[in-house]
Formats: sequence, structure tokens, C-alpha cells
Amino acid sequence: MKRATFLRGAAALAIGGPAIVRAQSVYPDKQIRMIIPFAPGGTTDLLARAVGQHFSQAWGQPVVAENRAGANGVVAGEIVAKAPGDGYTLSVVAMGHAINPLIYKKLPYDGTADFTPISLIATFPQLVLVHPALKAGTLPELLSLAKGSAQPITYASGGNGSSQHLAGALLAHMAGITLTHVAYKGGNPAQLDLMAGNVDMMITQPNSKDLVTTGKMRALAVSSLQRSSFYPDLPTVDEAGVKGYQSVAWYGLVGPKDMPAELVKKIADEAVRAGATEAAKSIVAQQGGDMVAGTPAAFAEFILAERKRYETIVRDAGMTVE
Repeated sequence: MKRATFLRGAAALAIGGPAIVRAQSVYPDKQIRMIIPFAPGGTTDLLARAVGQHFSQAWGQPVVAENRAGANGVVAGEIVAKAPGDGYTLSVVAMGHAINPLIYKKLPYDGTADFTPISLIATFPQLVLVHPALKAGTLPELLSLAKGSAQPITYASGGNGSSQHLAGALLAHMAGITLTHVAYKGGNPAQLDLMAGNVDMMITQPNSKDLVTTGKMRALAVSSLQRSSFYPDLPTVDEAGVKGYQSVAWYGLVGPKDMPAELVKKIADEAVRAGATEAAKSIVAQQGGDMVAGTPAAFAEFILAERKRYETIVRDAGMTVE
């Protein structure tokens, strides 16, 4: 387990009020755990640490980051689901949080009832990336190659049920092509193998724009319905011929069940302010994403909508884990 304590802020919250409202009136009065469902260095990790640092500075209490990678977020999810709903265990989650109930036949928690959605944090359009040696300079050429090749095109992902896995399965489904999924333990190893030429393609946010501009990866299209301000000349998958295609990576803040509404609002409001910090904006800007922090209710609806949107894709692609 990797642990890193964020800077303790100078301000401290005053303790007061009846014991019955203690959680709302003095929160936080001790260390907060930020459970991160993936390994250090990825977007989830960087955003969680930026949010945690802001919380620490705003509230005068340390926020301790704990990387609990495994099973597309299930390992971390179990920790959060079994924690008290007092606000002292939080987690920044990705798409797998919404999709895991569709993929895993048995989870150690209820994917909806055991969590409290707090706030969406950011969304990122992904890029359809191929190894430079692949004979496809455009998305239509890639689709044609996939249809005519005796050897299936391989696509990498950070694991079963990850945003990269779902994006690739959605593209194959909507374009009527066959793609062979290759799962890795995290997005970084997957990108490294793409650059090494061990897989043909990947739909993801590259760790750095330089990977595209220097030719280590070739970008063919962007996965959102709108063009990316980061890559304005790159067509969307929709524009390139797969009409209606959209697959966007996202990250949000959750806690355990039974969190008091006032406490949830307090944390959600601070998450909005965290999204406005230079640290958070820098992480998002480096990959052409958008800060979209909002209300707990809006995030709860968003999670359910994502689960519904990918239900057919998960079933048809056979994304089942025992």
C-alpha cells in the first residue's frame, strides 16, 4: 500500500455544537482517507491527490492517499463500501465504478446502495490511437483494415471494464468490425505496449500530448461528439463515419452509504472549489478535459445513465468476470 500525506493547511475548523450534529458542525476533526482505485501516476491518482490536497488546505486536516489498485476498482470499492458514512473515507472513481455491477457476477458490495455519489469532477475525450507502423492514417482506413485483415486488430486497455475497454468494444459494435481486446493492469502499461508495437491501437487519453506530436502514437479521431480544443484538427469518430459514437472518460468523488445530506453537500461544495484550483485545472488541461464538478444528485443520475448506456455493449461483448 502506498501512502502519501498531503500538506496540512494552516486553518482549523472550530469544534462546537451538540454531539448529535457533530459530524456536520465540526467535520473534519481528524485525518481523511482518500482511496484511489488505481496505481500511482494515472489520471485518477493525480486528480485524487489534487482534490485531497485542496481539502487538506481548506479544512486544516491531513488527507492520506491510499492506492488500492485491483479488479478495475473493486478492491478499493470494497474498502469504501464497508467504511462508516462519516466522511472520513472518500474515493475518486472512474467509469468502472458505474460499469462493474454489469461485469462482475458477484461483487463484495452493492454498486448503488453501498455508495454515496458526491460530485462529478472531470470528463475527458479520448483519442483513437494506433501504433505508427499500422497502415492506417485515418479512422476509415483503420475500419477498412479491420474488416479486411485476416489477423484481427488488437486494442489495449487498462483492464476489463475500464473506459478504454468500453470505448473499444463500443467502436467495434457500432462500426461492425472485430477487434481483439488485450487487458493490462492499468492504462500506463497499456500505453507503453502500444508505443512498443505490441498492440495495434488503444482508445484513451495519452499521458502527454507529446506522445502524439512526436509521432510515438498516431491519433486518428477523438471519442467525444465535439472536437477537442486540445486537438482541434482531429475529427470526431462521429465525423469520421461512425455516426453517434461517443465514449468519454470521467472521474468523480464518492463516499460510503448513509452519509448525512448536509455532510455530502459540504464535501461536494468543496469539491467544486477544488476543481477550480490550478493543480486540478493543470491536470485536466494537459489532456484536453473539462472540469464538470456539480451536485450529488446530478452525479447519481449520471452514474445510472452510464450504466444503462453500456449495458448492451457489456452483454454483447461478453465482458463477464467470475
